[in-house]
Amino acid sequence: MLGAAVLAMMTLVTAYDWDGPTDHGSHRHVTPGPDIVPAAADPTLSRAGWTAAADSAHGGYPASNVLDGNNDTIWHTPYGTGATALPHTITLDMKASNVVSALRYQPRLGTNRGGTIGGYQIHVSADGANWGNAVSAGTLNDDAFEKAIPFRPTIGRYIRLTAVTEAGNRGPWSTAAEINVNGIPAPTLPRTGWTAAADSAHAGYPASNVLDGNNDTIWHTPYGTGATALPHTITLDMKASNVVTGLRYQPRLGTNRGGTIGGYQIHVSTDGATWGTAVATGTMADSAAEKSIPFAPKTGRYVRLTATTEAGNRGPWSTAAELNIVGAPAPTLDRTGWTVKADSQETRAPNNQASNVLDGDNNTLWSTRYLGTVAPLPHYITIDMKKSQAVSGLRYQPRLGALRNGTIGSYQVRVSADGVTWGNPVASGVWADNEAEKTATFPPTTGRYVRLTALSEAGNRGQWSSAAELNLTGTPATLNPKTYGSWGSTIGFPMVPVAVSQLPNGKILAWSASDPLISGGSGLTHTAMMDPATGAVTPRVVNETQHDMFCPGTATLPDGKLMITGGQDSTKTTIYNPADNTWSAGTPMVIPRGYQSSVTLSDGRVFTIGGSWAGAEGGKDGEVWSPTEGARHLPNVPVSSILTADPEGVYRSDNHPWLFAASNGRVFHAGPSKQMNWFSIDGPGARSDAGLRSDDRDAMNGDAVMYDIGKIFTSGGSPAYANSTASNRTFMIDIRSGATPTVTNGAPMAFKRAFHNSVVLPDGKVIVTGGQSYAAPYSDAGAIMPAEVWDPATNTFTTLASMTVPRNYHSVASLLPDGRVFTAGGGLCGSCGTNHPDAQVFSPPYLFNPDGTPATRPTIVSAGAAVNAGETLAVSTDVAVSSFSLVRMGTVTHNVNTDQRRVPLTVASSTGTAYTLSIPADRGVVIPGYYMLFAMDANGVPSVSKAVQVI
Repeated sequence: MLGAAVLAMMTLVTAYDWDGPTDHGSHRHVTPGPDIVPAAADPTLSRAGWTAAADSAHGGYPASNVLDGNNDTIWHTPYGTGATALPHTITLDMKASNVVSALRYQPRLGTNRGGTIGGYQIHVSADGANWGNAVSAGTLNDDAFEKAIPFRPTIGRYIRLTAVTEAGNRGPWSTAAEINVNGIPAPTLPRTGWTAAADSAHAGYPASNVLDGNNDTIWHTPYGTGATALPHTITLDMKASNVVTGLRYQPRLGTNRGGTIGGYQIHVSTDGATWGTAVATGTMADSAAEKSIPFAPKTGRYVRLTATTEAGNRGPWSTAAELNIVGAPAPTLDRTGWTVKADSQETRAPNNQASNVLDGDNNTLWSTRYLGTVAPLPHYITIDMKKSQAVSGLRYQPRLGALRNGTIGSYQVRVSADGVTWGNPVASGVWADNEAEKTATFPPTTGRYVRLTALSEAGNRGQWSSAAELNLTGTPATLNPKTYGSWGSTIGFPMVPVAVSQLPNGKILAWSASDPLISGGSGLTHTAMMDPATGAVTPRVVNETQHDMFCPGTATLPDGKLMITGGQDSTKTTIYNPADNTWSAGTPMVIPRGYQSSVTLSDGRVFTIGGSWAGAEGGKDGEVWSPTEGARHLPNVPVSSILTADPEGVYRSDNHPWLFAASNGRVFHAGPSKQMNWFSIDGPGARSDAGLRSDDRDAMNGDAVMYDIGKIFTSGGSPAYANSTASNRTFMIDIRSGATPTVTNGAPMAFKRAFHNSVVLPDGKVIVTGGQSYAAPYSDAGAIMPAEVWDPATNTFTTLASMTVPRNYHSVASLLPDGRVFTAGGGLCGSCGTNHPDAQVFSPPYLFNPDGTPATRPTIVSAGAAVNAGETLAVSTDVAVSSFSLVRMGTVTHNVNTDQRRVPLTVASSTGTAYTLSIPADRGVVIPGYYMLFAMDANGVPSVSKAVQVI
């Protein structure tokens, strides 16, 4: 049988619906917009580990600069007396075979345009030696805008940009600031031959209905007197091992929602008997919309969906109209040094020797003898990989052209350790009589030799066999979590988590809007509570306060309550009390707002500014709330001081300010405008100039976090809210110096990001997740999948493992009490393809030993539940530790978390494993409220935190 996963990808590559020309001619660039982002929202591939090589480079301008994430460094061919003639080439080695669909070329910036590429060609190669025809050619404009060049999806490890001309005819030079590559999303696997089995089914509603392609037929567990208790399971047998990365669940259609799955688990198995831990868990919304549940790549033949609850609590039933599985291509193995032998080869003119299947040229071929005496079928061809390695598939490219002689029909694939003992076939089946590439996949099998046996000729034309190319696929690479960290399975939510709050009881509160999947309503909010200890997600519709809490300001109060201000219902305020899980109405806003920011001050008051997204545009000056006086306007804290130069005007330019509480009730405004400010809140308020954020531009939808006492880290963003190229620049702001903060340029991130999230870890490092290279709300184009971590001690970034799901506009991230990082959301756009009603948890490298096993963690045995600022806190641990820190619990929405701050603690005294910790006296350092107290051992491994209230 054909291997479904890679066959699906090959089908995608050969039959991709590409309407663009192969010769692009002159690329016309106007004001940057979504049109310069590759079509089909193909994600930007992670460049971690990639290398670049050029035909030539001037001293100090190496090819590697195109991969450093910094637009201010460039590759430049030699100039002056050492200049060499055009054309010039620069080649990226992606270190693994990918399906690529676009190249993005960032020319050098500034007024000097020398070397900007005009005429170009793009080639893709499997081996870096054989390049074939160009996948794209044309002429680029002579400007500094990033050029996105899409082409027909092509599989390869190497991608080469050839500069044929210099755009302004200034000389024989070529330059590039950055080069990125976009790839194809994972395909839905073809279900031909699959079967489905369930724990139970009502008569007339069999499990097989989920595979019939008809949404009007359903699987239904028994109902009526024969109903059986939850949980229920339905298992798909794909009949071959595939690399799977997601499940799509189509609930029953119509008004009868009975049996719609709520709580779920997904497992993958190689044998249908051993299932291991779930690859995904969560809760789905009670609607008829198809649910897509992604998870980390997993190899297996069987996929099981377990229904743990019924979405509407209507009864113990489970139903499904359709189930689909999302796959992923296995990496193509490097063929360098390989050899091949066949039982027969035609070596007379034309030379159709067996080695042609490894030459990277589809126009040469191996054929068994067809002149003179013809050997009968079967025929075989054997690849010697020169070393033993895991193999999971074989890709067979038949001969091209109208002559189909020798195309293999019935086949078998075997793997051998020694080339002598072959055993049973690992794959067999019948291939169609056409020139499309064919793939056979099988469970990963270790060996040195792989043999393809042709049992028949596809068209029954004769006793010959032929092949243009043969490739082998391996298994997805496994990254050491000590270096890269590790992402857990996805956790489904019944809505898009647009806002989340870390609660003192350890749970995560999340909410979206009046609709679980789209904004624009009024009067209620869909929420969910997640317990990280169990993964359980419990939905709840909050209508007690008649408040749609989408796009609000948020602030965590000193007593642990959560204040949610404005948003969709722009005048409302809601107070959530985690102690008794209740919602109540708060003091109405003085100025109606949405997309504002709020921050809890050193004296427990809450300051708010901005927010022209809702209510009348403009005039969103500061206001302050206190528990004793309510809310009042601050006329001397004008919103004009925080505006960016957004082309959409104040509707966007006063959104999402970066606010940090400081000493004596003051507020520091760090961005996203390049202008920074100090605000005083007493009386009518006051504003003072804090200078510019160095040479940064406006950084809307960037992020800022206080990683140490008085020290703020900012990252990314873009000059405009939408349709704007993101930045990878970072800055450190030290506000301890008083009126004029000290601003230092930081190292660039590996990736340009907007709509990303930053989370400070207990050790002071900052994890950056998600975002996209070009700010485009409700789009996953240019999504950045790898996380990265910034180390303040060295001012360097390290690229980490890639997440499973894009996290862009309307995504969130937050530190968990166990030291992991919670990420979720993205989208909230109804039936769009970028809704992500799920979460994923990242385990940072500090949780692992060098060999990748989980590290032994210190334990906080005891700690006081509350402490006053300026006093000491007694703590005991199970083993000796090296340091302690507090991280304030907070709430994040629209990548703004004004509560988040880390406070390293001084050990006043210690005896054995008993410690006395000094709490800073300045409430502008330790803002009153709930914190997570972490202890860290000598290796930097953190404990699970204890909740401590600073009073």
